[in-house]
Amino acid sequence: MIYLKTPEEIEKCRLASDLVSRTLGEVAKWVAPGITTRRLDTIAREFILDNGGKPACLGYHGFPGTLCIEVNEMVVHGFPSNYTLREGDIIGTDCVVELDGYNGDSCYTFAVGAIDPKVEKLLRVTKESLYVGIEAAQAGKRIGDISNAVQRYCEHEGYSVVREMCGHGIGKSMHEDPEVPNYGRRGIGPLLKPNMIICIEPMINLGSKNIVIEPDGWQCRTRDRKPSAHFEHEILITPDGPEILTTFKYIEESLAAKGAGEF
Repeated sequence: MIYLKTPEEIEKCRLASDLVSRTLGEVAKWVAPGITTRRLDTIAREFILDNGGKPACLGYHGFPGTLCIEVNEMVVHGFPSNYTLREGDIIGTDCVVELDGYNGDSCYTFAVGAIDPKVEKLLRVTKESLYVGIEAAQAGKRIGDISNAVQRYCEHEGYSVVREMCGHGIGKSMHEDPEVPNYGRRGIGPLLKPNMIICIEPMINLGSKNIVIEPDGWQCRTRDRKPSAHFEHEILITPDGPEILTTFKYIEESLAAKGAGEF
């Protein structure tokens, strides 16, 4: 069942999206060699609670963190740990915030210090593909148009697209219908209608598209252990085009303040 949101629900999703965006902006201040991923998780949790929200991932079907931590080859759903970030790592921070009963969801993959130029390009292309997918999210088109736009963009650059994980609808629940794959054919899938809210989140690999899910049932990494990048926005379908409810501006401000350039 795909739920079209009322104006009141849209406003609540907008506020939750702003909070998750500000949370990742706070996390961005601390991403650097020498910090543990558990410390980043604590920073995110405390920021959310201090601002009246709830860390939606924490405890979700037993998930142990506020952030899904994605270091290097981790595609999605990595656990916070005592791992200390090192120069040259990349780290995805996927976060969901519940505020007043509605959810905001976003992800950003950070460079930890100077990174390999090949990995830097992976991050750049993956981030660009997110906006390519968003541009395709027009009322009257179909989910497959988003999926195909992301796939074509990334595969043209020589990268592979994870098949098993995808974007999704969002609202009162963290995951709602429809699923939003990052690969597929144009003109297929559910119709995009005004007042739908969905998350688009390319998960793109430097090497093979194949993944492995660890025995804990959560942590998902690339089979070949090559790096994977992940970016996500929550968007509203409107008659005039997609409206991005989340934003990376807080992250960009934090990175600029500490002299870390964008890739």
